This record gives sequence, structure tokens and C-alpha cells, in this order.
Amino acid sequence: MSNSIRAEVVTIGDEILFGQITDTNTQWIGTELTNIGIRVVRKSSVGDQAQAILDVLHEAHGRADVIIITGGLGPTKDDITKKTLCDYFGVGLVRNETALAVVTGFFEKRGRPMTDLNRGQADLPANAVYIQNDWGTAPGMWFEHEGRVYISLPGVPFEMKSLMTHRFLPKLHEHFNPPIIKHKMILTAGIGESFLAERIEDWEDALPPHIRLAYLPSFGGVRLRLTATGTDDALLTRELDQQVAGVLPIIAQYVYGYDDDTLESIAGRMLKAKGWTLSAAESCTGGAVSARLTSVPGSSAYFTGSVVSYSNDVKIAQLGVSADTLATVGAVSEDTIRQMAEGVRKALNTDVGIATSGIAGPDGGTPDKPVGTVWIAVATPTETRTRLLTLGQYRDQNIQLTTTYLLNLLREQLAG
Repeated sequence: MSNSIRAEVVTIGDEILFGQITDTNTQWIGTELTNIGIRVVRKSSVGDQAQAILDVLHEAHGRADVIIITGGLGPTKDDITKKTLCDYFGVGLVRNETALAVVTGFFEKRGRPMTDLNRGQADLPANAVYIQNDWGTAPGMWFEHEGRVYISLPGVPFEMKSLMTHRFLPKLHEHFNPPIIKHKMILTAGIGESFLAERIEDWEDALPPHIRLAYLPSFGGVRLRLTATGTDDALLTRELDQQVAGVLPIIAQYVYGYDDDTLESIAGRMLKAKGWTLSAAESCTGGAVSARLTSVPGSSAYFTGSVVSYSNDVKIAQLGVSADTLATVGAVSEDTIRQMAEGVRKALNTDVGIATSGIAGPDGGTPDKPVGTVWIAVATPTETRTRLLTLGQYRDQNIQLTTTYLLNLLREQLAG
């Protein structure tokens, strides 16, 4: 849309570029800006170098209406954001008495001494609108310059999120009155991105201009993100729901949920609806399946526990896998995985048992069973389903994929 408001997020700090901390700020900011109708067009990270910061600010001025800067507002010499902003805007630092009172009160309340460095946090660029930070000592700052809005925030996630939520997001919405941007996520598993695109090509081509589709592949699944832009929230919601209803008959067998759903949460809901309990026997995944299951709040209502049967001895002693089976066809086989799933179901007295056994890598493969050969199984009161996976050479990827494929097989089995 022509009145679309564009934003760029700039994170400052050598520690981000060195990989010493994970930048979670930009993801959060992007989500929150989208929620108020502002579209992020670029995210940049720069170190604690004045010229690098100046360069990215000049570039951002040419492509964004809002430039949001996080980091570099501490009291020490390596925090150079304020001085660099002075150079960018061509102004000097001025002590803000309101900011000084807030910083002083912050230290007094905690019974801590205040240094000249701390007082210096009240020195702001002369053209800054001071935005009070009730959650720390670094100031929030709002600038308007040559038709652009610049926002400077502390890099500490808690302080940044609090300032954005309570101060800057309402101010941005009031200033720009942006259009509404709404997302609807359709979550699929068990089908590749290209195959999915072929199936829904006609539906995708018929989407109206104000609704866009994006394919977001991940381990074992593809998320379809519909993004609608307009001025009527209720109308956009109805239109997105209509588009979902239109595509669902084409891909229903692969759709497991929407928006914030996960395979583990959907499987949990199904188990609770049936009044069933679940246990797991894990070999090559080493507990990754159980970690996903127990990440769901309230999972103790249906998930009773697991056996990480990494060795054959544990498979025999704890799960009742036949020693003859292991000797003849091996741990990575359909017979073994079937016995593991049925064995853990019996050992832990649950309605459903699930199991993994495979060669995650990077070594351990044979010509008959190369790295990436994995068996999974789901045992219910009426049947046991098994599936052979042929994955790749990378251990972490194989573990993640196996976990996702097993949870999807569980979902399919519970859905009948």
C-alpha cells in the first residue's frame, strides 16, 4: 500500500557481531511493529565504531520512515551511541534535568552510590525528546529529523521491551496512524516446500493484491504465512479466514495447526481429548522428543515419562526388546522399533508408546544402513505404526528432523 510505514532496526554492539550474545531484540521489535501496522524493511547490526554507525544511519534514512536503534547507551566509554547521534544530527550533548532526577532516584531507591559516569547518562543530544525509562538508567530518546523518526533504546532486552511496550509503540501509532497488518499462519508437516507450492498454485495465484503469501520452511515442515494489509481489522480477519477455508481442502492432510500451535501442543490436546497417556522410548534422539513434549505447559496430564535406551542392554532390560531381534536385524530396524514402542507402552503403563532408533551420525553407518537411517514408531491400544526415515549426514539436523517426524506421526495416528 502507498501509505505503508517502513522501519529499520539497527543493533549496536561488538558483542553481537562477535557472537557473544544472541540478538533477540530485533525479532521481538519486528513482531511488535507489525502488530501496529509498521513494516520492517531492514535489520542491521554494527559494532561499537562511530563511522560504522553513521554509515548505517545515513543508509537507513534513505529507505525507512522509522529507524530504531538499540544498544550503546551504558555509562562506560565503549557506549558511544549518544555521541555518535550528536555527530549525525549536528548537535551537542545537553544535561536533561528530568533524566538526571530519574537516574538519581534509581540509585537512591536501591541504596547504591552514584558516580559521575552514571550522572552522564542524563546527558542527551540537544534535539532528543527524553522518554523516561522506569526500568533502568539508560534513557529512551525520540528524534524527528528530515521527515524521519529515530528512536534510541537500551540494548538490555527487559528495558528495551518495557520502553517499547509502554512508551514508544503507542507514540509511533499516534504519530503515523499506520495501516493494519494482519498475519495468519497455516502450519504443515510431511510435505516439502516445492510439492506444497505445486498443490496450491491456483489458489495462490487467485489471492487478492492486498493479501500476500510466504513459504517458511523449517525442519520437517512448512509454515504458510498469509499477510493482509488494510484499514478494517474485522474485514481483514474475515478475509484471511476465507482464504484459509479455501486452501484447506487441498492440503488438509498436511495441516496440523495455525499461528502459535506446535506439533507437541496439538498432540497433547488430542491425547487429553481422548483421555490417553503417552510414554517415549528414545535411542538416537537422546531425549529430544521428551524435551519437546514437556515444553508444553500441563503436559504432565498425559506424558508420564521416557526411557532413553541408548544401549542394547537397556533396550532389552527396560523395554523388553528381544536379544535375538537385536542380534539378527540390529537396533536400527522395523522389528526393534516396533518392540521399543510397544515395550515402553507396557513398561510405563500408558495408552500410547512412541519410539526412535537410528544412526544420527556423523559416523556409525554401514553400506546397508548409512548415516541418516532412522526408524520411528507409534503404538496405540489397537495398532503399531512404523516409518523408515532416510535423512542426511548431519547429526543435529537428523535429531531435529526425527523428533518432528515422530511427533507428526503421533498426530496422524491420534487423528485416525
